[in-house]
Amino acid sequence: MSFNIDRQTLDELNLLGKFRQGSVYHLFNEVKSRGGEQLLDQMFRNLLPDAASINQRSSIFSFFQQSGLSFSFDVQQISIMREYLDTGTGKSAFSTVSSIITQKLLSKLTRDERYKKSVQGLQATIVTLNRCYDMLEVLQQMKSPMADRINQLLHLLSDKQLEKLRNTDIYADLSVTTLAQYDHLLKSRFPAEMDNLLQFIYELDLYIAVSNVARKKGFTYAKALAPEMNVLKASGLAHPCIDKAIGNDIVMHENSNVIFLTGANMAGKSTLMKSIGIGIYLAHMGFPVAASGFEFSVREGMYSSINVADNIGLGYSHFYAEVVRVKQAADAASSGKRLMLMFDELFKGTNVKDAYDGTLAVTEAFAEYQDCLFIVSTHIIEVGEALKETDNIRFRYMPTIMDGARPRYTYVLEEGITEDRQGMMIIRNEGILEMLKN
Repeated sequence: MSFNIDRQTLDELNLLGKFRQGSVYHLFNEVKSRGGEQLLDQMFRNLLPDAASINQRSSIFSFFQQSGLSFSFDVQQISIMREYLDTGTGKSAFSTVSSIITQKLLSKLTRDERYKKSVQGLQATIVTLNRCYDMLEVLQQMKSPMADRINQLLHLLSDKQLEKLRNTDIYADLSVTTLAQYDHLLKSRFPAEMDNLLQFIYELDLYIAVSNVARKKGFTYAKALAPEMNVLKASGLAHPCIDKAIGNDIVMHENSNVIFLTGANMAGKSTLMKSIGIGIYLAHMGFPVAASGFEFSVREGMYSSINVADNIGLGYSHFYAEVVRVKQAADAASSGKRLMLMFDELFKGTNVKDAYDGTLAVTEAFAEYQDCLFIVSTHIIEVGEALKETDNIRFRYMPTIMDGARPRYTYVLEEGITEDRQGMMIIRNEGILEMLKN
């Protein structure tokens, strides 16, 4: 089962973007190696398909968070090792010796630096293999969730020839024959094993970096459940990229699969929806989430409609772009997949009467798909009154508290439908009418 998410949802939730300030990817991107960064990118783009694999990865992150281990490898040495292993692979022993001899001769006659790079590459490999062996021994003693992988790699590094290589003095002059012997050993006999070892080092980099973020931010790990349970339970769920964000509790299940959300502008409705969407996405990656507790049934995809814009190229008005987006979500929901769908202020690009009718009709229709979870927000609180007879809809609102003539927002979700209407008060507070009169 794959997780379907489109570009609009990714952008609205600000999930991806290495150099994009405020993105969720940027938050977790504290890896040190290029390979670790590539692995982080792969995980962000390829979510896990089932509860077992999600919970397994979460357990690994949780282990590293509790262990307090640091990434003790020299990133430059790893890079030199990778470059060394990628050059001149697949040669016979005789060809390897001939190549090394040629490189050494050319290094003395010309400015050819291939021989120097071969020596440096072997030295970096020896250093990295020894650090890896030390780390593996520590992990073996700590009984990590990666026990089978750790034992396999320890067995590899205990091979007599690799053990002899690891015990080589990197500061001693190596003969051409010795250099060629180790070159052939690493590149022709153990190329796949060396790739596997480097991949493990990149994974260590990622696990340690992400778990460090979780420790600093106070994040926790989600528990994945079977899709059929159709559950989302979150305690203290907040936006991970907002410092000191207010957390909220969310409970959704098959008989309560629609949240109808109301609240004034700036009360926090959009941020709450983004927090839920980001939490679900990170949970499907097995990553830490910004919550004190999080249980969820595995979804097959997620669609959002939070910041829909017009499309000049296609000739779409803002309202028509909203309609197209709702149609895409309806098509996905009617396919029978178990989805999370979020709509912020449906049909705000048209008149109030059409927005009322459209929001009511669409919410009622979506509520019938009880394998999906929906969140719909609106300013048109009258729609909520018309939906009160629908059993599986729960009404929640983000309150506004007035300090004199100034609104204050708690960002704490409450039960019911708000009566808050502070639009004109905010306009007056900003002195817009006085400016126009003057």
